[in-house]
Amino acid sequence: VQLQAYGGGLVQAGESLRLSCTASGGSLSRSSVAWFRQTPGKERGFVAALRWSNSIANYGDSVRGRFTISRDNAKNTVYLQMNNLKPEDTAVYYCAASIISTTSPNTNAWRTWGQGTLVTVSS
Repeated sequence: VQLQAYGGGLVQAGESLRLSCTASGGSLSRSSVAWFRQTPGKERGFVAALRWSNSIANYGDSVRGRFTISRDNAKNTVYLQMNNLKPEDTAVYYCAASIISTTSPNTNAWRTWGQGTLVTVSS
């Protein structure tokens, strides 16, 4: 499976943006999926994850209540709806997938990664 993330861009603080991650070469319907983000000089940090087996979601503390992860199995796509964006949300966002039923915030739990998409939030 290959993942392609897109939808990033430049927005102002308080605005919304939706990221998408589409899979090719395989189905995401039986994969747990996640979003991470990274800024220069920092480790990749956990944003959100969705377990395939029971659709339980997990969110990082800084985004809980503002971001929502979802999936459309028919489109083989995972989404990250980001509301009330803040300048500190500025980062490159990566999607990831795993055949394990997990919502782990650890990068080593996720085997397949897409390329990043840049989100910039201006104040």
